[in-house]
Amino acid sequence: MTTQHKHKVTSLVLAAGNGTRMKSDLPKVMHEVAGKPMVGHVLSAMNALSPERTILVIAPHMDKVRERVSTLYPGTRFAIQDQQLGTGHAVRCAREEFKGFKGTVLIVYGDTPLITPESLSKLVAVREEHNAAVALLAIHPDDPTGYGRLIMKNEPYVERIVECKDANAEEKKLRWVWGGVIAFDAEFLYEGLENLEPSPVTKEYYLTTLIEMASASGKKAVMAPMDFEESMGVNNRVQLAQAEAVIQRRLRTRFMEQGVTLMLPETVYFNSDTQIGRDVVIQPNVFFGPGAIVGDHVEIRAFTHIEGTTIENGAIIGPFARLRPGSTVGENAHVGNFVELKKTTLAKGAKANHLSYIGDTTVGEGANIGAGTITCNYDGINKYNTTIGKNAFIGSNSSLVAPVTIGEGAIIGAGSVITQNVEDHALALTRSQQVNKIGKAIELRQRKGKL
Repeated sequence: MTTQHKHKVTSLVLAAGNGTRMKSDLPKVMHEVAGKPMVGHVLSAMNALSPERTILVIAPHMDKVRERVSTLYPGTRFAIQDQQLGTGHAVRCAREEFKGFKGTVLIVYGDTPLITPESLSKLVAVREEHNAAVALLAIHPDDPTGYGRLIMKNEPYVERIVECKDANAEEKKLRWVWGGVIAFDAEFLYEGLENLEPSPVTKEYYLTTLIEMASASGKKAVMAPMDFEESMGVNNRVQLAQAEAVIQRRLRTRFMEQGVTLMLPETVYFNSDTQIGRDVVIQPNVFFGPGAIVGDHVEIRAFTHIEGTTIENGAIIGPFARLRPGSTVGENAHVGNFVELKKTTLAKGAKANHLSYIGDTTVGEGANIGAGTITCNYDGINKYNTTIGKNAFIGSNSSLVAPVTIGEGAIIGAGSVITQNVEDHALALTRSQQVNKIGKAIELRQRKGKL
C-alpha cells in the first residue's frame, strides 16, 4: 500500500538493543521471522508509507545489521547509539539525520515485526488530523499489568504516561496502555530532545517524557488504538516463535483469499517473499524457502521443499520433491516423488517422476527422465553442466557424467553410464553383455545349502 499524507514522513527505527535474552551472537533484530529479519518486517511496513527518509539506530558493533539492511533497503541512513541510555537517547543520536525536516517523524522499535502499514498510516493521519505534536498507538490488553498507563482526562488526548511500577491504585485501573509506536511533529521532537532530562533513578532518557512536555506546553498529544497483536515485541526465542506463528497465519490467510487452496493450512510454511498464482493446490507439509515463485493451476503435493525456484503454470510437484535454488519448472512439467532439482531448468512438458537427482542441467521440452537417474555434476573439484534435448528419453538408473549433451530425441538405455555426447535421435547403451548360464541357479543353491 502507498498512502498519501498531508505532510512528509521520516521513518526512524530503534534497533540498538543488545537482546541479551535471545542468548545469541546475532543481534536481536536480525533473527528471522518467515525468512526475513525482524527489522526487515518493520522497515517493509514503514516503507509502505513512502517516507522521505528512513533512519536506523544501531549500536557500534552491529556491522551485520548495517550490511543486511543496506542490501535489502538501499538508501537507509544509519545513526549510532554508542551507549544504552534509553529510547530518548537513541532518538537523540539520530537527530542530525532529520535536522531541518518538516513533517512527521514516525518511530518504531526494530523488534516489533507484527506491526502493519495500516496501523502506521492511521497513526500519521491521526497526528495530522488533530495537528498534534505527538501521536501514539495504544492497546487495550485484557491484563494491563506491567504496561505504562495512558493518563487521559479527555480521550483521545493524552496528558502523560505513567509506568506501571509508579502508578497508584486508581491509575492501575486504567486499561489503555502505550503500544510502543509513536509519531512526532519533527520540529517539536528536535526541540524536545534538546530539553530532555534523564531519569533521576535510572539515568536514562525516556521518549515518553515528551508527551508530558507537549501537554504541559499546551500542545496536543493524541492516541489511536491498534490491535494488541501488532504491539508484540520479541525479546526471547519463545516470543520469536510466537511472532512466527502470527506471520504464518497472516500469510496463509492472504494466499487463500487470493485463490490458493491449502488442504491443511497450519502445516504449510511460507517465506515472506513467496509468490503464488491462482487456482494452486497445496497439500499438507509443504515448505517454501526464500525465492519461491509459483504460477497458476499448479499442484504441489505433500512433503515438498521449494526455494529459489520458479514453477510455471500447470506444473505438478511432489510428493516428497526438493527444488533447490536456481531451478525453473516449465509449464505442465512434472517433478515427482523423491526427485531433487538443483540449478536446473525443466522445460515445458518435461518429466522427472521418480527417485532422481538432476543438478546443473537443462532439460528440453517433453523429455522424460527415468527413475533413479542422476546427473553427475561434480568431480570433487569443479561442477559441470548437462544438457538434455527436446523429447529425449533417459532410461531408469542412468548416470549422466557431466559435462555431457544428450541430443534431441535421443534414447539412453536403462542402467547406462554416459560419459560422451549423444547425437540427436541416437540410441546410447553402455551395459555389459548379459550372460545366461543354464541350470547354474540349481547348482548354486545346492552348493550354498551344503555350506
